[in-house]
Amino acid sequence: MNHFLPAYRVGPLLYCPANNASIVNSLTHEKFGRQFSLALCLEDTIQDDCVADAEQILISSLQALQARKAQTSFFLPEIFIRVRAPKQIKSLLERLGSSGELITGFNIPKFSLENADAYIQTFKEINSQRGRPFYMMPIFESPSMIHLERRASILYALKEKLDTVSQYVLNIRVGGNDLCHMFGFRRHSSESIYKIRPVADIFSDILTVFGMDYVVSGPVFEYYSGKNWESGLIHELNDDRLCGFIGKTVIHPNQIPLVNEAYKVPLKDYNDAKAILDWDVSCPSLVAGSIVKERMNEYKTHYNWALRTLLLAEAYGLK
Repeated sequence: MNHFLPAYRVGPLLYCPANNASIVNSLTHEKFGRQFSLALCLEDTIQDDCVADAEQILISSLQALQARKAQTSFFLPEIFIRVRAPKQIKSLLERLGSSGELITGFNIPKFSLENADAYIQTFKEINSQRGRPFYMMPIFESPSMIHLERRASILYALKEKLDTVSQYVLNIRVGGNDLCHMFGFRRHSSESIYKIRPVADIFSDILTVFGMDYVVSGPVFEYYSGKNWESGLIHELNDDRLCGFIGKTVIHPNQIPLVNEAYKVPLKDYNDAKAILDWDVSCPSLVAGSIVKERMNEYKTHYNWALRTLLLAEAYGLK
């Protein structure tokens, strides 16, 4: 699944409250560009007593998008719904009717051992009943992730469960703000979340357990305006990429182009990756200087990097 191109193409995932009816016009007029995905949130952004109204607004918005798409051409991103409970998934799909075709999948907040079985069973059922897949994107942000003594066993238990439906797991996502909240932490615009060691260590453990088999996406950066926000986001994106994250959850359209630019592949990386994947394995030597003769390329140790690099280039382009 780590080498599954649609998982790379989720890219910057723009969060939007599901009760924001203006999203229809924004998408129709391509106000956010043509390289992002969209998550319509029914969870933390919606008051508990407003969920039913938000669901109805979401359904009306998707029906309106379907009607407009039939009349005119515009970029329609991959759309996901962030739900509160497994039963909400089936209910929404039934009520959406044909407009459910616009949905790529569902974000699963606070994914944990307590709710994993119910969500996994729901995805097995909805995918057995329909002609194309609905994907899940579990979000690791539960307080249970914090406890060091049990963290490894929890993560491996969750992976064992998700591996049974790996074909439906598009991304693993992490909830940086939720984890920071548990400690009472908040970074400033010039600070990377990787400086917050207790949270960064949780990310490292998630990537260690899941990163070889799944695409894991980077956490929210909550600044989108004001002093230092652009340089701060670029700094954190560099840390994201170096640690193994692909893509990022975004909370404002201003962040979208910076995420897309950060994941573009440098031309020299692309050329080296091509050379590694095109290596004549019958050749006695499996090591050589890079295309521009500044580093070593080795077939056996850089093959997975090369695969990943070409998928990133396909999803984000070259720079």
